[in-house]
Amino acid sequence: MSTPEQDPTTVQIHRVYISAPAQRVWDAITDPAWTDRYGYGGVVDVDLRPGGRFVSSAGEGMRAAGVTGPIVDGEVIQADPPKLLVQTWRLVMDEGMKAEGFTRLTYELHEEWGVTRLTVRHDVSGAPGVAAMVAGRGDDTSAGAGGGGWPWILSDLKSLLETGTAFTRATPA
Repeated sequence: MSTPEQDPTTVQIHRVYISAPAQRVWDAITDPAWTDRYGYGGVVDVDLRPGGRFVSSAGEGMRAAGVTGPIVDGEVIQADPPKLLVQTWRLVMDEGMKAEGFTRLTYELHEEWGVTRLTVRHDVSGAPGVAAMVAGRGDDTSAGAGGGGWPWILSDLKSLLETGTAFTRATPA
C-alpha cells in the first residue's frame, strides 16, 4: 500500500489512496480529536501559520503504556489547507533520535471523485535512526509491539477514515 519510492536514507515517499474527501483527511492529520485515534495515538497541537509550532504529545494509549510528554516537535513551514502541509519534524521522546535533529515532512493531498491521494514525503537526510524507524524497519507487530513507521500509520489512518475504526483500536476477534 505504501512504499518508499526513493533512497530511504535521504527522502522517503509514501502514498495511500483514501476513500474520503481531502478536508476529512486533512482534519485527521491536523486535529487532535482525530490524531489520537490512529497510529501511535499522539495528540497534535499545531499552529498552521508559517513559523507556527507543531507538537505531538502522548495520547491516551501511549500514556497507558507509560509514555508521557512530547513525542515529536517541529515548525510549520507552509500550510495550504486541505492540500499541503510542510513542516520540520523531530522525534524528541528518544534522546538518540532527538540528537539527529530536525527532518522535513510534507503532506500533499489531492482529491478526485471523493478519493484523496495522500503523499507523505519525509526528508530524513542525516538522520539514519529516524530513517529506519519511519520506514518501518524492524516492524514487529506479531509481538504486539505495533509500529512500522509511515506505512503502518497511513494504513491505520486509511482504515479509520474508511471504516470508522482504526485497526490499532480494533477488538481482536
